[in-house]
Amino acid sequence: MATEHDEYMGSLKARLAKLFEVSLKVTVPNELDVEPLVAACNGKFGDYQCNNAMGLWSKIKGKGAPFRGPPAVGEAIKNNLPTSEMIESCSVAGPGFVNVVLSKNWMAKSIQKMLIEGIDTWAPLPPVKTAVVDFSSPNIAKEMHVGHLRSTIIGDTLARMLEFSKVKVLRQNHVGDWGTQFGMLIEFLFEKFPNFEDATETAIGDLQAFYKASKQRFDADPAFKERAQQAVVRLQGGEDKYRRAWAQICQISRTEFHKVYQRLGVHLEEKGESFYNPYIPGVIEALNKQGLVEESQGARVIFIEGINIPLIVVKSDGGFNYASTDLAALWYRLNEEKAEWIIYVTDVGQQQHFDMFFKAAKRAGWLPQGDSSYPKASHVGFGLVLGEDGKCFRTRNTEVVRLVDLLDEAKVRSKAALIERGKGEEWTEEEIESTAEAVGYGAVKYADLKNNRLTNYTFNFDQMLNDKGNTAVYLLYAHARICSIIRRSGKDIEELKNKGTLVLGHKDERDLGLHLLQFAEVVEEACTNLLPNVLCDYLYNLSEIFSKFYSNPECKVIGSDMETSRLLLCEATAVVMRKCFDLLGITPIYKI
Repeated sequence: MATEHDEYMGSLKARLAKLFEVSLKVTVPNELDVEPLVAACNGKFGDYQCNNAMGLWSKIKGKGAPFRGPPAVGEAIKNNLPTSEMIESCSVAGPGFVNVVLSKNWMAKSIQKMLIEGIDTWAPLPPVKTAVVDFSSPNIAKEMHVGHLRSTIIGDTLARMLEFSKVKVLRQNHVGDWGTQFGMLIEFLFEKFPNFEDATETAIGDLQAFYKASKQRFDADPAFKERAQQAVVRLQGGEDKYRRAWAQICQISRTEFHKVYQRLGVHLEEKGESFYNPYIPGVIEALNKQGLVEESQGARVIFIEGINIPLIVVKSDGGFNYASTDLAALWYRLNEEKAEWIIYVTDVGQQQHFDMFFKAAKRAGWLPQGDSSYPKASHVGFGLVLGEDGKCFRTRNTEVVRLVDLLDEAKVRSKAALIERGKGEEWTEEEIESTAEAVGYGAVKYADLKNNRLTNYTFNFDQMLNDKGNTAVYLLYAHARICSIIRRSGKDIEELKNKGTLVLGHKDERDLGLHLLQFAEVVEEACTNLLPNVLCDYLYNLSEIFSKFYSNPECKVIGSDMETSRLLLCEATAVVMRKCFDLLGITPIYKI
């Protein structure tokens, strides 16, 4: 029996689906496991629609069912619905669509309850307890580029949405900190700094340039190349001096990465390739015992059905590769970390690798065959970041853009816009700095997240820092305006939450209330399909629906008879906007 408490919790769509599930069991008792098909609709006939009638009719006709076509099935579904204070009315349209109009009183009570108990009561509840989100994952001794920016921003948002949904999320940075390139880097380090322990970030300078110089040396000097190859063997054999030099190089890189993560407000736990390295031989051996690993042209491989190239797990020289590490990491995540959902955020170019590697894990019985049951692994691919010329985004001298410089540029431009608007005289230096950061970094994140991640997007400062249209700047300003309406009223909003009453009397108020109540199912959809742009669309639409409500003279807020109710509606909009910003990794601003 539903308690009074959970009457107001979670997704509207899910709660309606529960009611229709009861009705379907009564309507067609002989059809097992009928999934209720409930969707939001455009409001002409209702707020939601149940679309099971046609599909059911095709299943039951000829089986002696007491119906004469889909409309009659729809009528029965409607009539068998349990009574609920959620629903004001139901009607059947066309070929059996059951349209539901929600109760305004119930909607208003639900919103007010959220204001008192907090937005967390609207969190969706996915069917997993523990998830790994593997994102960012730059390579040691190389500069982070805009591809890493996309992975970091998208991965952070997916992690935030899952965390909000009460999932324990292991945010993992699978850095490239192992491999043959380290021999060359270590030898070059020894050569440049005989006392290599003194080689600080300042002494080495630009790690990218250090990497290039060591590579030139490796290509040009056979004796150096020989020493570098020996260094790999000695590092992998655990020789102390080589391990210390490797750790030194990793630490310098880490410091560089941290500058980016600090600006973006992103937290990650580093578990690089080196962490999984000791597990590889055991994992390959276990797969071998299952008869999955075969010899092919001197290498050891796993053949994948439907793909004409095999997955190489041990190279012909006996060395390991990405697939070996990825298999070991997946084994560890499933068996040691007990993850039920493992999400990999990389560019779409790696789609085939992940497809093959997931199929190998299914062949091994690590993952179930279908994609609907858990544990499961998902590849979250994303497109390229393009420059104005439509080519890969680079600086004038064709170098890849440094992310720290890119983020700082966004902040500088954002600050200049604030000064131009006269905030230099009105605000403290600290207020200007923090607002410039919130707007600048928020603009970069939102410009990325609002696109379907699979598409390429053009990086353009002027567009992303525009205060009109679907941008972070517009949305942050819209939030700040709502906060200023509440401040101008002079009312104590906390007191109103407990003593006032929210009413959705006007159509524009009801439209806004309905959109607010759809927040949980939008987060659920964005999580299930791993698409942050779904949440961005919701947020932008919320600000548009609020503007329509606020600019309507019939919905005047301050000084009207309905001031208390409308201030509560303003506050509910601000609360939901703030949670959207939080899930997108954007810091809200409260004044403009």
